[in-house]
Amino acid sequence: MQIRRATEADFVSMWSIFHAVVASGDTYVFAPTTSREDAHVYWLNPGITTFVADLKGSIVGFYKLIPNQRDLGSHVANASFMVSPAAHGKGVGKAMGEHCLIEARKAGYQALQFNFVVSTNKSAIALWKKLGFAIVGTLPKAFNHQQLGYVDAHVMHRFLDDIVVP
Repeated sequence: MQIRRATEADFVSMWSIFHAVVASGDTYVFAPTTSREDAHVYWLNPGITTFVADLKGSIVGFYKLIPNQRDLGSHVANASFMVSPAAHGKGVGKAMGEHCLIEARKAGYQALQFNFVVSTNKSAIALWKKLGFAIVGTLPKAFNHQQLGYVDAHVMHRFLDDIVVP
């Protein structure tokens, strides 16, 4: 698998994955009716660094890396990830997570924070913990899960000082 910078041409595949991920309404705050244009702005707007996971010529996942806050909070990164449902359990998320940690460190960030990890997304929470993140806060009933109703969301954080840049 190759992880590389996203190009405009990748958005066709990214949109397909985005649509499949948000359709279930169980892991992302985007409504299933989110427009293609809104998704494009979120992932590929100027100033956003987006990477894709390319497996033998097929995009199987992607992530974006941005400052979590502006100005005096810009030393902490934020990232968003999506993996094709067809590629779940194949190490795509882990590979992108490891890549993201290195890219964040290379970009000069001191930490990486996820502002909104749905508490019922057990596989994501387990992956982020395996990669050194800790739950530093819980937002009660912050996510309207399509099957379970209102559930908590976690804020997860990790410092990057132990990340070695090749």
